[in-house]
Amino acid sequence: MKSFAAVMLLLLFYPAVGGAQSAPAQGDHELELWTGGGHSASGGVGNIGTWNLGLRYGWILTGLHGPGILRGQFEYAVDVAPVYWIFEPGGTAYGLVLDPIALKWDFRQRGRVVPYLEASGGTLFTSRRVPPGILRVNFASGAAIGAYFPAGRVAWSTELRWTHISNAGLTDPNPGTNTIQVRLGLSDFRHRKQAGH
Repeated sequence: MKSFAAVMLLLLFYPAVGGAQSAPAQGDHELELWTGGGHSASGGVGNIGTWNLGLRYGWILTGLHGPGILRGQFEYAVDVAPVYWIFEPGGTAYGLVLDPIALKWDFRQRGRVVPYLEASGGTLFTSRRVPPGILRVNFASGAAIGAYFPAGRVAWSTELRWTHISNAGLTDPNPGTNTIQVRLGLSDFRHRKQAGH
């Protein structure tokens, strides 16, 4: 935990020697450290809590497109969450998520805020069955609404995320779990002009 706090503080003060504040742009690469947690929502097994910690690598694939308030750019990313804890009746499941599909629409920067929408999907491997009595390997999909707060080359982010975990009907019953999570992140955007430095 001390190492995590040290990394976060280092990245927090890094922009002081960075450059001017700027939004993500086409050709940029994103490296993000994130953490999130939440509780079960309706439509699945209840009394479930989650906490997770992960890394993301993303590519800003397009420039700005679209009209008015919809104007933005497309980002593709992959996530790995080596820490994914599920607190469920009967005990805690320790897991790992591999999420090869994260599709984001980063809206045009407004003031010091870059809003975004996201849809994602991957696979969750756990130490015990999730929900209890079902499987140890499940699919994990989600949707999120959030915002970046650029500060030099890095940006803080915060989002509200809905996550669904189920085995896609491989067992009967297939109750699944739904959670609402809050996620906080710190992203390092590698801008095109810095390539090769």
